Amino acid sequence: MPGDRDDEGLFDVDPVVPAPVVGGPVDKTFRRFDPGQQFLLPPSLDEWLPADHLARFVAELVDEHLDLSRFLAVFTEGRGAPPYDPRVMLRILIFGYCTGVRSSRKLEAACTDVVAFRWLAAGQGPDYRSIARFRKRHLSALGHVFVQALALCQAAGMVKLGRVALDGTKLRANASRRKAMSYVRMSEKEKILAAEVSDLLAEAEAIDRDEDAKFGKNRRGDELPEQLRRRESRLATIRQAKADLEAEAAEQADERSRARSAERGEDSDTTEAKAQAAADKAVPRPKAQRNFTDPQSRIMKTSDGSFHQCFNAQAVVDDAHQVIVATDLNNCAADIGNLIGMTEQAVANTGQAPGQVLADAGYCSADNLEAAAQFTDRHGSEFFIATGRAAHDDPEPVAPRGPIPTAATPKQRMARKLKTKNGRAVYARRKVIVEPVFGQMHTRQNAKQLLLRGLEQAKGPPFSGPSLIVRVRSPGRFAQSRSEQLSVRTHALPQSGSRSWATAPAAPSRVVGGSVRCAAHRGTGGRTRTEDRRYSGSE
Repeated sequence: MPGDRDDEGLFDVDPVVPAPVVGGPVDKTFRRFDPGQQFLLPPSLDEWLPADHLARFVAELVDEHLDLSRFLAVFTEGRGAPPYDPRVMLRILIFGYCTGVRSSRKLEAACTDVVAFRWLAAGQGPDYRSIARFRKRHLSALGHVFVQALALCQAAGMVKLGRVALDGTKLRANASRRKAMSYVRMSEKEKILAAEVSDLLAEAEAIDRDEDAKFGKNRRGDELPEQLRRRESRLATIRQAKADLEAEAAEQADERSRARSAERGEDSDTTEAKAQAAADKAVPRPKAQRNFTDPQSRIMKTSDGSFHQCFNAQAVVDDAHQVIVATDLNNCAADIGNLIGMTEQAVANTGQAPGQVLADAGYCSADNLEAAAQFTDRHGSEFFIATGRAAHDDPEPVAPRGPIPTAATPKQRMARKLKTKNGRAVYARRKVIVEPVFGQMHTRQNAKQLLLRGLEQAKGPPFSGPSLIVRVRSPGRFAQSRSEQLSVRTHALPQSGSRSWATAPAAPSRVVGGSVRCAAHRGTGGRTRTEDRRYSGSE
C-alpha cells in the first residue's frame, strides 16, 4: 500500500511459498509451476537454444558465409508489400533439409511449433505459399548455394580428391506408377474412349432435341454433362501422351540413322533422306510407357526389387569426409552414360582432378573404359571400375601373376587390375564412401521421394537440397561440435580501393584474380592455421 512505503519508495511483500499438492500419499512440495507467470524482462531469443545446436551453425552459414546476391538481384521493383528476407527463408529451408522436413506446409507449422525453427525465423512465420514460391522462384540461386557449400568445404581442407566414388540411386518421382500407361494400352483405350465420347455426344444431342421441344430453344444449357467432360479430358491426355511417345520414337530413329550414315561415310543429302525416312516409319515399342502426372519420370527398378516412377540421381563423393563434389539427376535408369560426365563435373566444381575414381559394374562398358583411358592421359586420374557383379558367397579372386597379355581388351585389363591386391583394397573403399551418403539422404533427410515434378524442377532443391545437407553437416562433424569451430572466410581482391567479401569459388575459372583465406579456429589452447589459396582466371 502507498502508506506502507519506506524512504526508498519500496514496500514489503510477503514471500511466495510453494503450496504443497494435496491428494497424494504425502504432502509433496513440487517446483513452482505457474503458466500465467509474467516475465520481468522480455525473453531473449538467443536463450532458446544451447550453444552447440545445429540451428546456430545453419544461421552462421547463411548470415556470414553464403553469397546471397543472386537472391537479391531479382528484386527490381521498390513497390509492393515487403517480402520475407532471403536469409530467413534460406535458414528455414536448409535446416528443414537437415532435419528431414521438406514440405512447405510442415515448414510453416514448424515455424510455430518447433523452437529451433522459431529461433531461425526470429519469431516470423512464413506461410507455406511464401516458402513454396521462394523455393520455386530461386531454383537457380539455390543451386548456386549448394556449389558454395562445396567451395567452403574445399577451402576448409575437407575435400582432398585423392579418391572419389561415383554411384547412382533411384529417387521416386512425385507421380504414381498407376498413372502410367503403355503405348499399346493407349491405342486400345483411345478407341474405347472415342466410341464412348461419340455415344455420349449423340445422347446429349438427343436430350437437347427433347428439351428444346419441351422448354424451347432459348433455354440455358451450354455446359457438357459431367460424364462427357471427364471422358473428353481423359481422351485428350491419352492422345497427347501418344503423340509424345511417337515423337520420342521418331527422334531416336533419326539419331540411329544419322549414326549409321556417319559410320558408312555417306554424304549429307543421303544422311538427311535416310534420317527422315527412319523418323517417318518409327513406331513406339508396345510396352513404351508415359506417366500422365509427371511425363518426364520413368518406371525404374528400386533397391527393394519393386518398380516405381523414378529419376536416377548421380553423386560423386570424396573419400576424406564424404563431401559430395558433383551431382546430377536424369530419367535414364542405366548408370552407364554418366561416368565421364560426372567425373568432369567434379573437376569443374573443385578445380582439380581426383587421384582415383571408383565405380561399380553399372558404369562398365567398352566405350567408358576407352574414355576413362583418355581421361587418365589428360588428367592423370586412375579408374577402378568393376567389370561384373560378384555374389556374396563367391571366393576371393586369385591375384594374377605375370605380364598382361598384349591382346587383352580394356575390360580384361580392368578385371585383371581389380584382382590384384592393391586393386581389391582400393575398390573395397567404394561402398563405404558413397553408400552411407545415400543412406543419410534417404533416412535422415527424408529425401527418398522428390517433391517437384519435371526433370528441371527436380534437379533443383528436391535433390540438391539433401546433397547440400551432407556438406553442411560435414563441417560440424569435422569441427567436432562448436568447441572446434570451423570458420571460413573468402576474400576477393579489392577493386577501386574498396573491400568486398564473397564466397569461395567452385572452380578457379570462376574467380577474377581472387584469393581464398581459410582459418580453422580451435578451442582454448588450440592453434589457428590460416591458408591462402590464390586463383586466376576470368568469368
